[in-house]
Amino acid sequence: MSPGLVRPVVVALQAVLIACVVLWVADAPGRLNLALFTEQFLATVLGLTLALVYFGSTPAGGPAKPVPLHDVVAGLAGLAACLYVAFRYPALIHELVHRPVDGVMVASVIVLLVLEATRRTAGLALTIVILVLCGYALLGFLLPGVFASRKVELTRLAVYLGIDTNALLGQSLQVAVVIVLPFILMGQILTRCGGGEYFTDLAMAAMGRYRGGSAKIAVVGSGLFGMISGSAVANVAGVGIVTIPLMKRSGFPPHTSAAIEAVGSTGGQLMPPVMGAAAFLVAEYLQVPYREVMIAAFLPALLYYAALFIQVDLEAAKRGIAGAPLDRLPAVLTVLARGWHFPIPFAALIGGLVWWNLRPEIAALLATVLLIVLGMTFGYGGKRLGAREAVSGVVSTGGSVLDIIVVTAAAGLVIGVLNLTGVAFGLTLQLLAASGNNILVLLVVAALVAIVLGMGMPTVGVYVIMATLAAPALVQAGIAPMQAHLFVMYFGMLSMVTPPVAFAAFAAANIAEADFWRTGWTSVRIGWSAYLIPFLFALSPQLILRGEPLQVAISAATALLGVYLGSVAVVGHLRVAVAPPLRLAYGVLALMLLAPVDLFAGAPIANLVGVAGAAAAIAFELWRGRAARKPAEKPAMSRNA
Repeated sequence: MSPGLVRPVVVALQAVLIACVVLWVADAPGRLNLALFTEQFLATVLGLTLALVYFGSTPAGGPAKPVPLHDVVAGLAGLAACLYVAFRYPALIHELVHRPVDGVMVASVIVLLVLEATRRTAGLALTIVILVLCGYALLGFLLPGVFASRKVELTRLAVYLGIDTNALLGQSLQVAVVIVLPFILMGQILTRCGGGEYFTDLAMAAMGRYRGGSAKIAVVGSGLFGMISGSAVANVAGVGIVTIPLMKRSGFPPHTSAAIEAVGSTGGQLMPPVMGAAAFLVAEYLQVPYREVMIAAFLPALLYYAALFIQVDLEAAKRGIAGAPLDRLPAVLTVLARGWHFPIPFAALIGGLVWWNLRPEIAALLATVLLIVLGMTFGYGGKRLGAREAVSGVVSTGGSVLDIIVVTAAAGLVIGVLNLTGVAFGLTLQLLAASGNNILVLLVVAALVAIVLGMGMPTVGVYVIMATLAAPALVQAGIAPMQAHLFVMYFGMLSMVTPPVAFAAFAAANIAEADFWRTGWTSVRIGWSAYLIPFLFALSPQLILRGEPLQVAISAATALLGVYLGSVAVVGHLRVAVAPPLRLAYGVLALMLLAPVDLFAGAPIANLVGVAGAAAAIAFELWRGRAARKPAEKPAMSRNA
């Protein structure tokens, strides 16, 4: 396909994809008295997605490239097969038990094309996992003992994976298309309205004057942008392009600048109200309103960003990096006055989710409409949103959602194989047996598995596998379902900054022109507390706002104090440099503070000792800081005299 033909075809397919989703969310079929199955809608969207992937969809304004003939054929085949399923689905669901030839053929085509699309968009790791599971489904009955699975024929596997509602056309794909896509649309429109500039200006105005202000701008800006982005790499690209050069100019080394931005952007997947796509899957798995997931994630997200903020403040103090001059920074009131209208759509979004009990996708569309109206009416920075730009933002969303649709379709294949073979239940029992029913050991094993899986997969893929295999084991061991699912989602997210892959760290290193490997390990050091926070809320329900207000406040305060003292130990600086023996002592005190009260019998006493020790340690370090400054002040006083 020639470049001249690629662009209009791609734009048309993107527009149709977005139109299908918006009309479905707005219940247009119901209003027109059209009785459609959800699977018919999902098959249509999947067909459009496959066509766009194989036609080489590019972002709006990007250069169009010739599409090879085999990709054109594959894209058309995927679209045709999915539309065939959508058209014949009411009849197919009654015929599939007999495995008709047409059902087997279209299902096989869809599964194979989804596998190749997964390889292109998410990498080889997730594709290999699916192929291994399919091989296990076909040959697992030959394995001995507990490793054996029920026998599955190839035709049944193809039909089940490609058309059954418990596999590809199931829950994970439905969440991505129906719920996540409207939020991505909202983020695209917000960016076109100047929302990214507004959040960056607000962070600069609020934090730029303080020591290490450029790094604090990155933390605050990434947190604000993450509230609507929900994607670590998109967050790095949107905020890091501004903050990383600022940090480098202020004195932070390139790899440190990139690491701070990578860790800050990764936390966006935890930051309400949007979070990442995996958070919506949590709500579906647990069959609870999304607002419950959002509320449960609120305090862990605050701890995450508070820990990062403390860390960069101490790093700046250690390196002697001051804030920017006030005359170079915008005033907070000026920024708020210029962008006063931006909080309105967010208020509508949160109000719709929390108080009006709207479905998440409806609340997101409502916020998007408000953004468009306010952007066209008021704009930001002297620039209003034009009608053509608004349409372009809506249509371009059809290109930016391809990865998430393909990955969740692949996740549906994983779920389908696990359901068909019955292996999920067996692995859950094996995990419990291997841990000796010790909750802490089981959590460590689950965390390690999630990080290893995440090194080659997106967060959604990791979460789906862990939610199917590990979360049930955690629940059986006594951890509440919400805590268990947030735990595995959290560690799947941390793979974004954990070497050797670390997608977010890699993206930030590219912007900073820094060594990727060094950036990745610096991200681990700067985000050290992020690897402990999931254990805290898994073992302490107060940190997901479950419990009496006083208990919640005490748990949050001790956790924050532990993170502060732990950061002093990691950085080796408070007011002055901290010697290695003191760093070790402060690290021990931090662990005593971070220990959940239910972890062991003496945990409450350890918390009290930690509080007393932390107070003494901080007072000692403040005294050392004052003592170190006095000799430097005396010569200055004598000269003035």
